This record gives sequence, structure tokens and C-alpha cells, in this order.
Amino acid sequence: MKRFSIYCDESGHLERGDQPIMVLGALWCPEERIHETAVRLREIKARHGMAPGFEIKWTKVGPAKTQFYLDLLDYFFDDDDLGFRAVLIDKKAAQLDHQAFGSDHDTWYYKMLFLLVQHILEPDAKYRIYLDIKDTRSQEKVRELHKVLCNSRYDFRQEVVERVQQVRSHEVEHIQLADLLIGAVAYANREGGTNAAKMALVARMKQRSGYSLLRNTLMKEPKVNLLHWQRRRTAL
Repeated sequence: MKRFSIYCDESGHLERGDQPIMVLGALWCPEERIHETAVRLREIKARHGMAPGFEIKWTKVGPAKTQFYLDLLDYFFDDDDLGFRAVLIDKKAAQLDHQAFGSDHDTWYYKMLFLLVQHILEPDAKYRIYLDIKDTRSQEKVRELHKVLCNSRYDFRQEVVERVQQVRSHEVEHIQLADLLIGAVAYANREGGTNAAKMALVARMKQRSGYSLLRNTLMKEPKVNLLHWQRRRTAL
């Protein structure tokens, strides 16, 4: 069975943060191509005069590095083995009422991660999932997420979802690339963006994906898969 690695990150996830848009994203890659794709990302860094350890981040996007980030974006679209899915929550402060649903923000956050990842999983493959470290208390929630993902697939021996593990994003190029894609989706859905470099990346992602980034994509879209989440009283 083929094995994939899924790399997850998020933007605007704090309950009382000042961002009205929250985006969770996942980049996936076949395991046998992880090393090669990491090398390709480092080669792009080198081509632009950056050290191999330079951390790719949406918050660093600016005029001086516009072409560098456009090259990263083009690499993602040119590599047929890389895919991306995002779940976007718009106007989250107005949508979220955890008390009414007998929940809390932390529990809801991991439900959103489940919604993000479970759509990617196929029965004829194996998966290892890597999450950017959220905080020092999240390990128990990560274990619960692993259990719920496995149970949803009747994978009681954890043979399909082999691993759900926290990692440090500055050490993993694939999570950094996920951060860039997440940032572009979030920026496309925020009002009043004036950063020309970020707007150029949003325009390139729209052009290369064929989607506006403002609406749901086709359910099985394999390259850039987007879901705009709406609150319901039913289970996920």
C-alpha cells in the first residue's frame, strides 16, 4: 500500500485573535518523494540567495521576496504529487458559540482538524500526519485526534492512520509550504489587503488553481481543495 505524509498548519486559530478568518490547511505528499521535494524547496531557497534553514512563512512575504514566493507557489502546482486542502471559517467570532454546543474552542479546533484530514484519507493507502506544535498542552488532544481518525475508518489497529505527531514547523519544509498556501487562501478571503506581494501570490494561486478561493471547490478536487465551513447543530 502506498504511504502518504500529511502536513497540517493553521492561520488565525486563536479564539480571541484579531483575525476574522481562520484557515486550517493540509499539504500531502507520497512518502517516497518527501526527501526529493524537500531538496527542491531548498534549491529554490539557494537560487534566491537564502540559507537552507530559511523558514518559509506567509508573514515574511514582501516586495523583496516576491519572486521567491512565486517560485515556491509554482513549484507546488508543477509537482503532480503534491496536494492541498483547506477548511476556512469566515467571521469566526460571529459563527462560534461553543457554550451553546456544549464545547470549547480547543475541542472545536481538533474537530476542524478532523474535518480537514478525514476527507483526504483513502482506504487503499497508509498515512502519517504531522501537526505544527500548537501549545505545550496539546499532546492529549493529538492522541484523541489519532484515535477518532482511526475509528472513523474502522482502523482499530492503526494500520491506515499510522501516526499523528507534532513537529516544529521551522524544521519541516512541507509544513512551511502549507503555511504559504494557507496564507494565500486566508488573504484572498480578507477585506482590505494592501500588500502587493501577497496580492501577487493570491492572483497566481487563483490563476494556477482555476478557482477564486472564495467558494468551495469540487469535493474531490485533488490539487487545491477548499471547504468554507458553516456552523450546524448536527455532528461533523
